Amino acid sequence: MKVPLTTFSGVVLVSRGDETLVSEARGFAHRGYGVENTADTRFAIASGTKGFTALVVVGLIAEGRLSLETTARSILGADLPLIDDAVTVEHLLTHTSGIGDYCDEEADPPPTPLLATSADYLGALDGFPQRSVPGTEFRYNNGAFAVLGLLAERVAGRPFPDLVHERVCAPAGMTDTAFLRSDALPGRTATGYLEDGRTNVFSLPVAGFGDGGIYSTAPDIRKFWPAFLGGRIVAREWVTRMLRPHTDRYGLGFWLPWPGAVRLEGGDHGVSFRSTHANGTTATLISNHHRGGGPLLRQLDEFLTKP
Repeated sequence: MKVPLTTFSGVVLVSRGDETLVSEARGFAHRGYGVENTADTRFAIASGTKGFTALVVVGLIAEGRLSLETTARSILGADLPLIDDAVTVEHLLTHTSGIGDYCDEEADPPPTPLLATSADYLGALDGFPQRSVPGTEFRYNNGAFAVLGLLAERVAGRPFPDLVHERVCAPAGMTDTAFLRSDALPGRTATGYLEDGRTNVFSLPVAGFGDGGIYSTAPDIRKFWPAFLGGRIVAREWVTRMLRPHTDRYGLGFWLPWPGAVRLEGGDHGVSFRSTHANGTTATLISNHHRGGGPLLRQLDEFLTKP
């Protein structure tokens, strides 16, 4: 496949084992300074973070510090009182909790509050009534994974970004993956752009959390899949459980787009990300434009599904 020369800003990386099939970088990491994207540019991956959150939580379950049946209320105490007392960790992981979502993708989004710490997220999550009985319907829910971040912090006694680094990035060798402040991006990191050419700095939280916002590179995501599927992050028995469909095309923190395929994806203002692993091949698209995928995403899926 060929990556368009002028209409795409980001990186496409397709690999099979140690073989690189496609590696292309296009567009600008920073338009004002004319800094071009390269294969190892860091990009925000939005909700791609949810798979990492699920792995942190499942790791704590494997250690006996949580269970799928643990209720959020048993850890939250009096915090977030509108969350139904019956909501469990499993409900949160499978988007079946029915809790009110502070970042509802089906509604007109409110102005993004200043979110930089777990205390900021706790405040932002409060005040949203329960929408459905826990366990009765699948409804994609950003707030559920932010709640999971809070639960993991309280159980482990560690800041959530540290948990992701220690439990996911380090065992996978993902040295370029971290929660970065959107208002203080370091070198080799792409600024996100809106359709009108403005940056996304006023459209995203200052720092991500359990539901999204980590930064990574295409090569780091390439490292992630063999580490995850090979049992280096959580034991293989838990990998199998996480990739078992719990609801339509969704496991525990991972999309299951077709039999034999597993996917992380995310999109936000100035962010487009998808990485799919199927039949030993990984295809990753990562872009600093929220319409960055377009026809390329379809081409990647066609490539992965062809005989």
